[in-house]
Amino acid sequence: MPAPSIYAILFAAIVAEVIATTALARSDGFTRFVPGLIATLGYAISFWLLALTFRVLPTGIVYAIWSGLGIVLIAAVAWIWYGQRLDPPALIGMALILAGVLVINLYSKTILH
Repeated sequence: MPAPSIYAILFAAIVAEVIATTALARSDGFTRFVPGLIATLGYAISFWLLALTFRVLPTGIVYAIWSGLGIVLIAAVAWIWYGQRLDPPALIGMALILAGVLVINLYSKTILH
């Protein structure tokens, strides 16, 4: 069973990726220095932390969790901070992504529970 700390590292990678993506959207094609710098550093930190999780967890599982939760959190940030509303099909899709992440973590035999 993977140590709980590996999931903390994975969650930190996800948070760094969400911060980086949010900054990237505000960098105006890297023409704004501070958001561009935050995006670059955020992605570097995210990928470094993500690489650490590959030492313990299978690549497909790590990537499914990282990308799935990243998608949902980016959409939440865009909704809450920037007023980018989601319609019902988008919300249903996000719920299905979260359900997929839960199924992987709770029931998959790929991860030793």
